[in-house]
Amino acid sequence: QVQLVESGGGLVQAGGSLRLSCAASGRTFNFYAMGWFRQGPGKERDFVAGISRGGTSTDYADSVKGRFTISRDNAKNTVYLQMNSLKPEDTAVYYCAAALTAYGSIPQIYNYWGQGTQVTVSS
Repeated sequence: QVQLVESGGGLVQAGGSLRLSCAASGRTFNFYAMGWFRQGPGKERDFVAGISRGGTSTDYADSVKGRFTISRDNAKNTVYLQMNSLKPEDTAVYYCAAALTAYGSIPQIYNYWGQGTQVTVSS
């Protein structure tokens, strides 16, 4: 069992930055690939970024490439999402998720989810 708790969301102006954190419970954090997803009002939950167990492999949605960076610190059981050059269309609830398999863009492959943190970008 893994519990995930996101933090770092908030209100920011367009062009600003935020860093989201996702803290995981348990001693097996490095067994899991991790992903960040987001869900805007009335929209489906979309893949944002993923990172492998050791942190050596990452992937991003086209809409965030060059602006967002995913990273992890296995010693701290934490995965991060650095978000720069934020746009109003980035407004959503952001979720982190853990997968025993490799990371991917399909929500169904993830075994555990956090409760989400709201990110609002004003124009």
